[in-house]
Amino acid sequence: MHQPILLNEVLEHLVTEADGLYIDGTFGRGGHSKALLSRLDEQGRLVVFDRDQQAIEAAKHMAETDGRITVQQRPFSAMREVVEGLGCLNQVNGILLDLGVSSPQLDEAERGFSFRFEGPLDMRMDQSQSESAETWLAHVSEAELSLIIRDLGEEKFHRRIAQAIVLSRDEQPITTTDALVAIIKKCCPHYERGKHPATRTFQAIRMHINQELAQLKQVLDDALDMLAVGGRMAVIGFHSLEHKAVKTFAKQYCSGNEVIEIGQNPKKPRLRRVVRHVAPSLMEVAQNPRARSAILRVLEKVA
Repeated sequence: MHQPILLNEVLEHLVTEADGLYIDGTFGRGGHSKALLSRLDEQGRLVVFDRDQQAIEAAKHMAETDGRITVQQRPFSAMREVVEGLGCLNQVNGILLDLGVSSPQLDEAERGFSFRFEGPLDMRMDQSQSESAETWLAHVSEAELSLIIRDLGEEKFHRRIAQAIVLSRDEQPITTTDALVAIIKKCCPHYERGKHPATRTFQAIRMHINQELAQLKQVLDDALDMLAVGGRMAVIGFHSLEHKAVKTFAKQYCSGNEVIEIGQNPKKPRLRRVVRHVAPSLMEVAQNPRARSAILRVLEKVA
């Protein structure tokens, strides 16, 4: 079962209008969505997004018994298009993005997300897309692979891992998570205590296959067109690249823009920080270790 992270904090800071329009950009198995609905009245509405077919099936099941839910099997980068189609630009009261991989995805070996289980090297959040991790690793150049492992995984052994993957695939296709883990382990003579040597490389490949940073930056850019004045966006991130993207976005719009010409009036900030940095409690981490790296940030549209 997937446990929604920072649930009480999300509800406290995101829901401001019981009859408002809210969006869960990452439905997962519906933990956050169910709690959001409990805070909305009969006039409230919730639009949920996910790329994962199993998540969409769970969302449709929930929608069968609650007419306030609209289900979209699309990436959250398409959120603005959907909101515009609903005629609700500048009318959304709250947007939630939980950027973590859901527990069902991690725990199902056949999805290939986790180095802990042997399974096919898939890693696609939307399994209808053509290129899996296996397919991509079969043709990516060593130079590109090294850069992606470095930039998205922040892996110091990126060069030797990329080289080893390319040499190995020339001898035999890399088709399973265990095969990839074995290659990575040979390239990491020492590693942080308590962290598996494949963690960063698996993260990098998964983020590339699903274009996770590009998706995040797109929805952040679109948020100002969707939110009503007073509407809020809550983002739960899990690693430095996600944190950096949200902080950069907040800095750009919370401080206003620089005056370009002498005599030009400065633009007022369009956002304010409601929550700068909230981490899970020690109790929550003890109950759900996957929450340990989560950080919640909440922004409100003010103009």
